[in-house]
Amino acid sequence: MKKTILTLIIFTSFFAVKAQKVEFEEYDLSNGMHVILHKDNSAPVVVTSVMYHVGAKDEQPNRTGMAHFFEHLLFEGTKNIKKGDWFKIVSSNGGRNNANTTDDRTYYYEIFPSNNLELGLWMESERLLQPIIKQEGVDTQNEVVKEEKRLRVDNQPYSRFLENVKKHMFKKHPYKGTTIGKMEHLDAATLEEFLAFNKKFYSPNNATLVVAGDIDVKQAKTWIKEYFERIPRGKEITRNFPKEDPITQQIDAKAYDPNIQIPAIMQAYRTPSMKTRESRVLDMISSYLSTGKSSVLYKKLVDTKKMSLQAGAINLSQEDYGTYIIYALPLGKVSLSDLTKEIDAEIVKLQNELISEKDYQKLQNQFENRFVNSNASVEGIAGSLATYNVLYGDTNLINTEIDIYRSITREDIRAVAKKYLNPNQRLVMEYLPEEKKQ
Repeated sequence: MKKTILTLIIFTSFFAVKAQKVEFEEYDLSNGMHVILHKDNSAPVVVTSVMYHVGAKDEQPNRTGMAHFFEHLLFEGTKNIKKGDWFKIVSSNGGRNNANTTDDRTYYYEIFPSNNLELGLWMESERLLQPIIKQEGVDTQNEVVKEEKRLRVDNQPYSRFLENVKKHMFKKHPYKGTTIGKMEHLDAATLEEFLAFNKKFYSPNNATLVVAGDIDVKQAKTWIKEYFERIPRGKEITRNFPKEDPITQQIDAKAYDPNIQIPAIMQAYRTPSMKTRESRVLDMISSYLSTGKSSVLYKKLVDTKKMSLQAGAINLSQEDYGTYIIYALPLGKVSLSDLTKEIDAEIVKLQNELISEKDYQKLQNQFENRFVNSNASVEGIAGSLATYNVLYGDTNLINTEIDIYRSITREDIRAVAKKYLNPNQRLVMEYLPEEKKQ
C-alpha cells in the first residue's frame, strides 16, 4: 500500500511540474536585435545571454576555426573593460560566465545575483559595441586555442571520429569541417580578416538577447534600450550554402587515431534538419537503441552477447542537416564486421516491426523527463529560449516541442527508420588505432 501511495505521489508531482509553462515576452529593438525576457522570482539570480547566429559553417573554406576563435577573442576586453578584467569583474560581483560555439551559433552568458542585472547587460553591450581586436589579443588567443586543441582533440582518445565522419558525409556543405578548425588557417589570418569577421557577424540584427530570472521587466527594458539600442545595425547576412547530393551507395572508409588501442565501427547516415519532425523521430530512435543499460544495443551487444565494450547511437541534429551515427567498440577478438551485422539486424527490426508498447511508453517517459529537466533552471531556460529563437525560428517551442514528441507514434518510428537508415545511404567507417612509427 505504501508503495502504491509513493508511486501516486511521484506520478502526481511529475505531471504537476510537466504542466508548468515557461512564460516569456519577446520584441525587437530598432536596430534589429531580438530580445526575450523571462521573469522567475523563485531565486535571486539573473542570466544575461546573447546568442549570435554565427558558427563554423559561416567561415571561409581557407579560414576555418574563426567562429570558435571569436568565442575566445571577445573576452579580450573592450573600450571600457581592460584586457584580462572580464572574468575578474564577473567573479568579484558574485557571478560566473562562459561561452560556447557550434557549427550553427555562438553563445555567451553571465549568471549574476539579480542586483547585478545592469552590470551583465552593460558587459554584453560592450562586447558587441566596442570590442578591442588587436594583434596582441589575436596572438594571445591563438595560443589558447592551440592548447585547447591539443588537450581536447590531439591527445584525447576517439576525439577525431566526428571529424572523420563529417568529411565523408559532407562534400559540399561547410558541415564537412570541424568547429575548432585548422590551426594553419588561424595562423594565416590577418588582423583585417578578424575585424571583417567581427563586423559581418557580431551585429545586433544577427543576435538574440535573453534576460531570464529575478527581474523587474520594466526596469530591464529601460536598461536594454539604453545599452543596446545605440549599437548600429549591421548589413543583412544572406546564406546560400550548397546542397548535398543524396548518398546512394554505401561509403566504406577507414580512419586512424594514435590515442586509441581498441578500434570502433561507425555507421553514419545523413538526415534532415533539426527543425523537422523526422529529426525528433530520430531522437527517439537513438534513445531506443542506446539510452541506458536496458536499451537495445547495450542489452544485446554488451550485456547478453558480450561482443562489445560499448555501443550507442547519436542523432547529431543541426540547422541544415543532421548526422545519425551508430557506433560500437569490440570486446576481445570480435570483429568489426560482426558488430556491423548485429547492429544491422536491429535496424532491420526497426524498419519492419513496431517497437513494443512497453518500449514506446518508456521512450515517452524519457522525453517527458528531459523536457522537465531542460526547464528546471533559469540557466537552462535562457539557453533554450535563445536556441529555439535563433535556430528554429520559434521561441515558443520551449513549451510546445514536447507535443511533437508526444505525437510521434510507433508507426512513425518504423517509417523514419525505413526512410533514412538504409545500407545504401550510409558511411561505414572502421576507426582504427594508428600504428606508431618505429
